Amino acid sequence: MDNAWGAATSHGNRRTVNEDSFLAGLPVFVVADGMGGHQHGDIASSIAVDEFSKLSQYSVINPGLVDATFQRAASRLRDSLTKGVGGTTVCGVGVTLQDGAPYWLVFNLGDSRAYRLQGAHGDPGARGGTQLEQISVDHSVVQELIDSGAVDRSAAHTHTQRHVITKALETQSTPLPDYWMLPVESGDEIMLCSDGLTDELDDEEIEAIWATSLNPQHAAEQLVASAVTAGGRDNVTVVIVTSAVVGYAAAQVQESTGTSHDATTELPPAVALDETFEHTTPRYPRS
Repeated sequence: MDNAWGAATSHGNRRTVNEDSFLAGLPVFVVADGMGGHQHGDIASSIAVDEFSKLSQYSVINPGLVDATFQRAASRLRDSLTKGVGGTTVCGVGVTLQDGAPYWLVFNLGDSRAYRLQGAHGDPGARGGTQLEQISVDHSVVQELIDSGAVDRSAAHTHTQRHVITKALETQSTPLPDYWMLPVESGDEIMLCSDGLTDELDDEEIEAIWATSLNPQHAAEQLVASAVTAGGRDNVTVVIVTSAVVGYAAAQVQESTGTSHDATTELPPAVALDETFEHTTPRYPRS
């Protein structure tokens, strides 16, 4: 699976503890950013990643599987952090199937982000160069202000409430992630990152570094290094996944089911959420 994905992380220049955790490997890729404004952010992010690592028996994923994983992670947080408050963002991507066709399934809770770069390391000329797009939408006060028109996007980077998030995986409530399902195209790359990257580099800088890197691992390392050089005020984590993972997932599906396309038989049905979980929209300051 050489060059199918890459990952890099750094505690940055101001932090002594890295509260970010990540998972890079089929069937799901995850970045979790433990909230610095809470105690035990590093524990919270590691619990989230550990729960997603338990999906290794599957080749592809679906929202029901992801929702169930969030429930298990939330339960562990409540059991593990009874003497403190902990929380984490969670942003992830995996391959799912719709009518036998592969799609990216992106999910997000918090302000870690998912981006897609088209034309990377493939044939840029075929698309007139690379194209970067942000897939996820931040769960943050500033994003709400942008959506309402109260704040211009260009001013968001320096807004005093830019680190206040409105949803997270934490001990007091269990909000649900947002989902996006995107057709997989040849040459696609998906990046997951903590806000330590986007606080230091704008989209143009991210695209320039990403598009000119040798492969996903090189891109992840270069992006993290550039963010640290630009200031490194927070932990920085980057995971990059290429469309090559679809081939690996399909091969695993064929091996486990004896079919070349439809893997739905190996997935559990969508799991009903525990209605006893509280769903609120508190504000979580980050430091």
